[in-house]
Amino acid sequence: MQIRDIGLSVLKGGRHTTRENVLLEAHGPAGDRHFAVVDLAEGRVLKTVEHPLLLTCRARWDDGVLSIDIGGRQVAAKPESNGQNLTLDYWGRAVCMHVVGGPWARAFSRLLGKDVAVAQINAPGGVVYGDPVTIVTTSSLRRLADEAATTIDARRFRSTFTIDTGDAVAHVEDSWAGRELDLGSARLLVGAGIPRCAVIDSEPDTGARGTNLLKTLARYRLSGSDIPFGVYAQVIRPGIVGCGDQLRILPGS
Repeated sequence: MQIRDIGLSVLKGGRHTTRENVLLEAHGPAGDRHFAVVDLAEGRVLKTVEHPLLLTCRARWDDGVLSIDIGGRQVAAKPESNGQNLTLDYWGRAVCMHVVGGPWARAFSRLLGKDVAVAQINAPGGVVYGDPVTIVTTSSLRRLADEAATTIDARRFRSTFTIDTGDAVAHVEDSWAGRELDLGSARLLVGAGIPRCAVIDSEPDTGARGTNLLKTLARYRLSGSDIPFGVYAQVIRPGIVGCGDQLRILPGS
């Protein structure tokens, strides 16, 4: 088994972008979800499921410059705090952040049709729903593709790692719960399954909705009120992970 794809997004809810390698720090992937679009009037972080146009926005953060493609136009500048510190709601959890001045707010407001701002998260992982690392496998993607009778773009699941599991059974990753995995020079502790929502029915580049993948998945994966696909993981040894690195399940873990 080896890593086929690695992905993350600098902007919460923004386009999931692939990369050749990633540094896993104690809190999760370096550079993942450091910024978010926020609704100051409603006091909350915007969610992709409610604002799928966020998926059209590709963000990069290099050498202190935040560059985001918004509405077909690249908007870039160095984010600077405007002194406005916030504690906003994210899925019922209070998250501390600060608003950054710059050209992004006006561009996002135009795209989304409402007044919004851009904020930088004070502590890494603040706008991560569950554990900081997520994993899906090609075996599970193949099963869903067969059930849906269509090809599946793995980016719909916005996972940190897509693992090529060859001929393994679908959802083999469920059996890794509670186990430790070595990936590159990092080590992970696998947790529970990831409950999915309607975001997987949004096209990864445009945000357009036109599939019934969630309903298809529910037909054979519904567990209580959740529809799990893939697994969460925590970092227990930081390190660098690259595409093509082998996955090793530790014995006795």
